Amino acid sequence: MTRVLVIDDEPQLVRALVINLKARTYEVDAAHDGTGALRLAAARHPDVVILDLGLPDMDGVDVIKELRGWTRVPILVLSARHSSDEKVKALDAGADDYVTKPFGMDELLARLRAAVRRAEPAGGEDDLLVETGGLTVDLAAKKVHRDGRDVRLTPTEWHLLEVLVRNTGRLVGQKQLLQEVWGPSYGTETNYLRVYMAQLRRKLEADPSHPRHFITEPGMGYRFEK
Repeated sequence: MTRVLVIDDEPQLVRALVINLKARTYEVDAAHDGTGALRLAAARHPDVVILDLGLPDMDGVDVIKELRGWTRVPILVLSARHSSDEKVKALDAGADDYVTKPFGMDELLARLRAAVRRAEPAGGEDDLLVETGGLTVDLAAKKVHRDGRDVRLTPTEWHLLEVLVRNTGRLVGQKQLLQEVWGPSYGTETNYLRVYMAQLRRKLEADPSHPRHFITEPGMGYRFEK
């Protein structure tokens, strides 16, 4: 069963969402503030999160940032904030989709299903092959080729590459990268990322000084582009 965490301080809306989701065989947990939501997320490990930005104790964007510090679970924002600036803030923080209130339940459920599908692997491990230009990354075999030749990576270089490739086209935050590659006690050692990204570029980019695949988003994180 897919487990959904609903985070909203409107009791009637939460009740409606819980009823509709359970009727479609989702398992549902609900929180009415950011602190409770983060505690529930850590305890219950939801498969997808529905999040209101206007919470009583903290801004929903801060909840997104906290979640993105340790999980890639799909986050669907549900908010009365309509401005493009608010949407950009939420998406840049790591949200996967944004639905404005008032909304149609059918549309919300369709977007929820789409978010869950996107989070699922596209196929079996044998299909996890990324080819772009002269670069080939085989996630199943844990091998990298550049211009037809094997490239030897250290375990840390490989782990960093794997996280980025599994999120192709998406910004991966600095804290998330540090915790996924080095462990949960890391989060501020951004110099590690600079050193290892430079090594990946030197080994895998045709022109490391003008990277095509390993893109830096200053102050935020890194992105792998095909």
